[in-house]
Amino acid sequence: MIVGIPRETFPGETRVALNPASIPVLAKAGIEVRVQSGAGVAAGFPDSQYVEKGAKVVPTRDEVFTADVILQVRAAGANPQAGKADLPKLSPGKIVIGLCDPLGQPKANQEFAATGAMLFGLELLPRITRAQSMDVLSSQATIAGYRAVLLAAQELPRIFPMLITAAGTLNSAKVFIVGAGVAGLQAIATARRLGAAVSAYDVRPAAKEQITSLGGKVVEMPLDTAASEGKGGYAQAQDEAANKKQQEFMVKPVAGSDVVITTAAVPGQKSPVIVTKQAVEGMVPGSVIIDLAAERGGNCELTQAGQRIVHNGVTILGPLNLSAEIPQHASQMYAKNISTFLLNLVKDKQVQINMEDEIIRDTLVARDGKIVCARIQQLL
Repeated sequence: MIVGIPRETFPGETRVALNPASIPVLAKAGIEVRVQSGAGVAAGFPDSQYVEKGAKVVPTRDEVFTADVILQVRAAGANPQAGKADLPKLSPGKIVIGLCDPLGQPKANQEFAATGAMLFGLELLPRITRAQSMDVLSSQATIAGYRAVLLAAQELPRIFPMLITAAGTLNSAKVFIVGAGVAGLQAIATARRLGAAVSAYDVRPAAKEQITSLGGKVVEMPLDTAASEGKGGYAQAQDEAANKKQQEFMVKPVAGSDVVITTAAVPGQKSPVIVTKQAVEGMVPGSVIIDLAAERGGNCELTQAGQRIVHNGVTILGPLNLSAEIPQHASQMYAKNISTFLLNLVKDKQVQINMEDEIIRDTLVARDGKIVCARIQQLL
């Protein structure tokens, strides 16, 4: 069986689906790896490292796509424009595995399905113990949460830690994290390591213990959160009345913070607006907001995806694809996730689609020319 690793074509994407260290693991399972020349360069993995580990480096994209299985960071709906150039290279019997934004870009995935190739969307992995080592969303969110704090520290016109010096005492920066999922928890840990005073809020009651364990102070809000957590531990969309109350209660902790990092997201839906224009205007000039939910509209009312906005002296960043800004470790983690997923598919050196396996069944997006995922069918 042959696996192909093409160079990513999404603008600004520096990650690669497989790092050189993953090659021997696949080779033990009888899998040959072909890598498009230059695929790993942006992540710090030159062609020579792939060759040393036993992969074959090929000069063209067409050669990579002759493989039985294609591993990508961004496929189909996760690369809806540039990815169209790859559709003629696909055919029945070929398998593509990667991020494909199945719930956000259902029509792009439908176009992929028309090729007859099989598509697995790693965003759809079930939150079960056996799938933890394949969880690309968690691994990439870890990198994004870390990077968000570094961005905030760079923008803030003061330092994070408290310092007592001969020139006087410098008070620690106050950092407020909204959303204590994987990205939020990593942001809490990173801000604490930099010496900030950290507080955090999450609509899910179960998150309080995790915030406290990392040294953060839990911000309490008198809201009914009984239905706030959906399947797999993800936050669930709240009704309009609950969102309105949340926005009102958020004004005070936001105003008292030097840095606000928002991470709240609901899978497949527009990000909830949590920080209003009024809340931003309550912050002191020089304060910073990093909105990790910018790609889905943003948690801050004033966020513009991919832009740097200054409103009343407050800097608001809506970064996109933060994981790609630390591509080497992001690719290392992604490679571990995707290679573990692939090995779960392979039996006796061949891919076997066992629909009794929850991991395979839940992540299968397209097969035999059709969208087979019920969630995507509903959206279409």
